[in-house]
Amino acid sequence: MERLSGPSRLSSDEQQTWRAYLRMQTRLSARLNRQLLADSHLSLADYDVLMALTDVPEGRMRVGDLVRSVDWEQSRLSHHLARMQRRGLVHRDDCAADRRGAYIVLTVAGRRAAEQAGPAHEGAVHALLFDALTPQELVTLRGIVDGVLGRLEEDG
Repeated sequence: MERLSGPSRLSSDEQQTWRAYLRMQTRLSARLNRQLLADSHLSLADYDVLMALTDVPEGRMRVGDLVRSVDWEQSRLSHHLARMQRRGLVHRDDCAADRRGAYIVLTVAGRRAAEQAGPAHEGAVHALLFDALTPQELVTLRGIVDGVLGRLEEDG
């Protein structure tokens, strides 16, 4: 990865903002993960995979497409899928057209778990994040997120 242009050191304001962002992201993820585990016995990672699969027809994706959808490393996804498969949330189907490829398929139990977890999870997201924002702050946050994600995609 090539070095991004710009100063090599963060200003005091940038440093404080960066650290606050990291604390927020860590705490928000931890709270949402605890809520999901308590309410549905799903981790935030489980929920991420299940949502990716519920968003596609027939609840099935090629492994490579799922890697891109959840934006994880291949090895992390492989290990996580093995755990989810043992719990009956997904299963793996070989791809007839490409013997090296496989599909990850949402099971009935996986779909049910996602549907049952959804309302409480969305309520927690709303309470912990969106209730703290004005409508204008929501628009601003979306712009910031889209801008940063666009920059990350440009950099590969």
